[in-house]
Amino acid sequence: MSEQDYINYSRIAEAIEYIQQHYTEQPTLEEIAKKVHLSPFHFQKMFTDWAGVSPKKFLQFISVQHAKKILSDSQTTLFETAYKTGLSGTGRLHDLFVKIEGMTPGEYKNKGENLTINYSYTNSQFGNILVASTQKGICYMGFSDDKKIAFFELEKRFPKANFIQQTDEIQQNALKIYAQDWSKITKIKLHLKGTDFQLKVWEALLKIPTGNLATYGNIAHLIQKPKASRAVGTAIGNNPIAFLIPCHRVIQSTGVFGGYMWGTTRKTAIIGWEAAKTI
Repeated sequence: MSEQDYINYSRIAEAIEYIQQHYTEQPTLEEIAKKVHLSPFHFQKMFTDWAGVSPKKFLQFISVQHAKKILSDSQTTLFETAYKTGLSGTGRLHDLFVKIEGMTPGEYKNKGENLTINYSYTNSQFGNILVASTQKGICYMGFSDDKKIAFFELEKRFPKANFIQQTDEIQQNALKIYAQDWSKITKIKLHLKGTDFQLKVWEALLKIPTGNLATYGNIAHLIQKPKASRAVGTAIGNNPIAFLIPCHRVIQSTGVFGGYMWGTTRKTAIIGWEAAKTI
């Protein structure tokens, strides 16, 4: 990402945060543009380029009332429908598109010892990304506003692994998810380190259709652990694959978007972007 791109992204992130904090006041285009020191014309164009939707429409998408409406309309049928249909269709992640393979007990116990992990940095419309892969699949994908911190997070998950900074075909295929045309993506394989419970939760996240939201309670029911909402929340918080495993689509039962490992502003941006695409 160039220096100018980073400046532009920072401005849009600031605008998104401002909208999120002041949505009940329905701020005008002029008010938001002034907040990020741009003319209304240039702000409208820049925001649309980065978010894929106009500031006015984005304001509508991130409304808490909108989130509540999605939940109230689909809470009882969302996962039943998703499970039965397999979420096949354009613009949706589903269990036929992303395959999760858990690491062996030995790999899990040994913290990545004798495991070679390739990693590289790239960028997306939501910011810089660190993506890492083994010979079996993607093992980590995280937004990296700071490259050193991002690599520290990867290394913390596999403290005994051998790391090589290089891009491979597995990474390149997975990163196509950020492009507009998904027809060129082959099945994405994930090679994840997690407990059986965590793997079940992460697989359940793949069943949330693009443009829809779910609660922690929804996920708990889907994995047939209705009383485990808190444990589900912990597993979601430990999700090692940003965007591909859509933990950003899980919000609080009150309709509040809640936290996100890679920043609440980014979470809001992704939810709004996906809502705009499905509309």
